[in-house]
Amino acid sequence: MPLIVDGPLPTRCAAEGNFRLVDSGGPSRGACLNIAFINNMPDAALEDTELQFFTLLDIASGSIPVYAKLYSLPGVPRTDRGLHHLNKFYNSFEDLWQSEFDGVIITGTEPHQPNLRDEPYWGVLTDVFDWAERNTSSAILSCLAAHASVSYSDGISRHRLPDKQFGVFESGKISDHALMDHTPERVRFPHSRWNEVRESELTSAGYIVLTRSADAGVDAFVKQKKKKSLFVHFQGHPEYGAQTLFKEYRRDIKRFLNRERESYPTMPNGYFDAPASRLLSEFQKSAIADRREGIMTSFPEQAVIGRLQNGWHSTAACVYQNWLQYVAARKAKLAPVAARVESAQSSFTLEELA
Repeated sequence: MPLIVDGPLPTRCAAEGNFRLVDSGGPSRGACLNIAFINNMPDAALEDTELQFFTLLDIASGSIPVYAKLYSLPGVPRTDRGLHHLNKFYNSFEDLWQSEFDGVIITGTEPHQPNLRDEPYWGVLTDVFDWAERNTSSAILSCLAAHASVSYSDGISRHRLPDKQFGVFESGKISDHALMDHTPERVRFPHSRWNEVRESELTSAGYIVLTRSADAGVDAFVKQKKKKSLFVHFQGHPEYGAQTLFKEYRRDIKRFLNRERESYPTMPNGYFDAPASRLLSEFQKSAIADRREGIMTSFPEQAVIGRLQNGWHSTAACVYQNWLQYVAARKAKLAPVAARVESAQSSFTLEELA
C-alpha cells in the first residue's frame, strides 16, 4: 500500500516515488500508522533523505497503511534555498508539540561543534526526545540523533575516531530480538561518522545491542524508555540509497581540493568493486599532485556510478517492516477501537520487544 504523505509532496518524492498525498483518497489518518519524520539533514541532503526514508517506509509497510508528516528542527543551519524548501514542504514545530504519533523517525545532521551540547539546536532536540517518550510508541534515531539521545538520557559520551568510519560494514546479530526477525545472521549497512558510542557504556546503561561489527563497532541498539516508548538507535544508515556514499565521497574530495580539509578522504570500505577502486585510486594520485577544483572534470563519475549496487536494501526493509509491525501492535493494544491494522499485525508481543 503506497505511503500516504501529508502534502504538498516534496519535488523529488513526487517525481520518483509512488507515494499518495493525504487528500488523494484512501484510508483515513485514524486508520493509519501515524509517523512523524523529523529530517535534520543539511540542505544538500534534504531531498535525498526524504526520498530514501519514504521509499523505505513504503516498501516496509506492506499492507499496513502508513501516514507520514514532515518536520525539521529549528536551529539547524540553513541556506536560503534550504529554508525555502522547509517553508514549502514541512510543518511547523508548534504542530508537533500539539500532536501524538504512533512513531517518529529523527535523522542526524552534520555537527559543527565537538560537543553536541553546544550545537544551537541542542535544547529543542532534547525537548523532542522528551516529547517522543511521552507521545509515541517508538522512535528511530539515526546517527547523530542516536548519539545525542544517549548523551541526554544516560550521559554516555561519544568518542572521536582516528578516521571517518565510512563505507559498508558487515555486522553480526548478537541479540535474539524481534526487530531483527527474518534478517540474515550477518547484515551489511552503510556508516558515515567520525564518532562512536561504545558497547560497554551502552550495556552498562541498560541498552540492548542488536548488531555489532568487528570493524565498525556497535551498529544498532535499543532501550525501552520509562514512559514505554521503544527507542531504536542506528549508528549507521540502513536507509541510504546505492549512490549516497558515492555522493558523500565526491563531496569530501571537493572539500580537499578547495582546501576545506587537509587530508584526501579515505575511500569507502566495502563499497566499490575492483575496477571502480582502481579508477578512483588513479584519480586520487592526480588530485594530490594537482590540487585544484578544476581537476574534477576528470573525475570518473559515469564509469563508477553505474557499477554501484544497494546490497543492504532488502535487509533494511526487513528491519523497518519489523518496526512498523511493532508500532502497529502497540497501536492496536493501546487503542483497539481506533486501530484498524489488526489484520496486518505480526506475532509481536510487547514483552518480546521490551
